[in-house]
Amino acid sequence: MTFKFCKCLSSKVVQIIISVCVLCWIVFLYRWTNTTSFTKINKQIYSAESKKNFKFGENTEHGSNSRLNKAELVSSEEKQVPISFHYGEVKNNSISSPEEIDILITFTNAKTKHDLQTKFKNTVSSLFKYSSVSITIYIIGDKDSQLIAENILKEERHASVYKMVKLDIDPLIKKLDDIVKEMQKYFSDSQHSYYGQSLFFLSIAIHKVLPLDLHKVIMLDSDLKFNADVKYLHELFSHFSIDNIIGIAHEAQPVYRHTFSSYRSQNPGTRVGEPSPDGLTGFNSGVLLLDLDRMRKSTLYNSLLNPNIVKNLTEKYQFKGHLGDQDFFTLLSLDYEKLFYVLPCSWNRQLCVWWRDNGYKEVFDSYFKCEGKINIYHGNCNTPIPD
Repeated sequence: MTFKFCKCLSSKVVQIIISVCVLCWIVFLYRWTNTTSFTKINKQIYSAESKKNFKFGENTEHGSNSRLNKAELVSSEEKQVPISFHYGEVKNNSISSPEEIDILITFTNAKTKHDLQTKFKNTVSSLFKYSSVSITIYIIGDKDSQLIAENILKEERHASVYKMVKLDIDPLIKKLDDIVKEMQKYFSDSQHSYYGQSLFFLSIAIHKVLPLDLHKVIMLDSDLKFNADVKYLHELFSHFSIDNIIGIAHEAQPVYRHTFSSYRSQNPGTRVGEPSPDGLTGFNSGVLLLDLDRMRKSTLYNSLLNPNIVKNLTEKYQFKGHLGDQDFFTLLSLDYEKLFYVLPCSWNRQLCVWWRDNGYKEVFDSYFKCEGKINIYHGNCNTPIPD
């Protein structure tokens, strides 16, 4: 009796094991034959929905750090994404160099400012005239200004190869609002409300919102005239020391000799506000080389975006600025000089002479002089640029 029961039990166990194995095999075959198509379909749906809901500078529902990469910026055709592009003509279907250079230009409120349109036209026309490289131009601005910029670029492209990418300014400012608002307290005032606008602070933290595969950018004012190939400006990135994260030229007037006058009077012999090559002259942000990778990775630099640290620096140097980002960079350079690579003056030849006629005639030339061939003229304070 016992033997028959055991034999029966054993048979049932074997049947159960065989049934489970068969079931597992069926499930495996089903998943193997369907996984690829199922995954592809879901990825396509997810991708389409992500693009549909994405607005540049804002977070999507899928994560707080979502941002388009450079390829998606340039190639996206989704109307909801505030980005578009245009290819310039290619002379003989080739260019002299395989390089591609990324350029940022802030161009906003241009619809009613015809002088701004003219300046922008001169900037990009001269840029294209000398360029031998492929260029991606990122226009940061409102929609009307972007359309104006697009039309000007089409007219002035010459034979240059370029892409245009539109970056809506409002989402960018919104994304950086916490940082920008704090900086505006120290580097703008009611008498110089123009430079108090948020757009003049974007360069400080632009690395936090641009795509991670955008590595090095040249950021330009729209009142420049190129007299040389932009690829030679871009090559200056290779001159950065291991500590440099930003390339920027000295201010060509005694602006900071004046704004640091209280500190200077209490600290005889200080380098602060003195002319180059030995002084801490201060900077002009009309031409910027931004190594975005280094800006992202720099623990030091990102810690200095803290409003409390900025407040302490302004109190230490008795400083109240009014020129936006260049005031911030200037203030940082007093204690953290190594963060900056000083561009040769020939790559930002500022032409404004306002301070020569307003109390600093005797020392003006020591700041203003710039020897050698001029590669970029900068018509700051509405100064005419030589033909």
